[in-house]
Amino acid sequence: IQNGSICALPSRIGRTQLRAVQKLSEGPYVETETYPKEMEMSAAVPFLRYPQVLKGWVGEEKGFDPLGVTDALPVYWVREAELKHGRVCMLATVGWIATDLGFRFPGDKFQSVSNAFEAHDKMVEAGYMLPFLGAIGTFELYSLWLLFKGWEKEVNRDAGDFFLGKQFLPKEPEKEKDMRLKELENGRLAMFAFSGIVTQAAITGKTWPFM
Repeated sequence: IQNGSICALPSRIGRTQLRAVQKLSEGPYVETETYPKEMEMSAAVPFLRYPQVLKGWVGEEKGFDPLGVTDALPVYWVREAELKHGRVCMLATVGWIATDLGFRFPGDKFQSVSNAFEAHDKMVEAGYMLPFLGAIGTFELYSLWLLFKGWEKEVNRDAGDFFLGKQFLPKEPEKEKDMRLKELENGRLAMFAFSGIVTQAAITGKTWPFM
């Protein structure tokens, strides 16, 4: 940090390094943080500094970046990954609990699955997972294309926006921002929840709620 500025620059060997600079260097991979004379602290993690690069993003008032990921990577990339993983984990958590509670698709192959923990292997054996893998791979390629187009400002796209469901967002800007924040925070919670559910299922061998 020098004269209140810090930025992330890619090194020639392919790793991102943090270098103190006095002015913004040229290039699309650079994000600069400018700090006030008195260090502003994160509301979410009060003993850590507030990440200035989050200003202008949903959740900026919380300043949540305990690992300092945005010091090394563009916020656009980080938010894209966070939203995608959060959405997947929200669906996965609901799906896991529903399966453990006895909900099944019609058909003997699905009905023979005893719990969510063994569902993946059972579906691989039944031959259903390969089409799923192909569909997910196709969607991932599309999302990667959208990521780079949006990041380079070639299309008008927010991080994590796949142009689906936006019509259901509130029309008022403040309410829309609040709804986006709820999605972000529920996604963060779901990532922890799904990790805990899988761990409990593997250790105890029981179904949800593992009592």
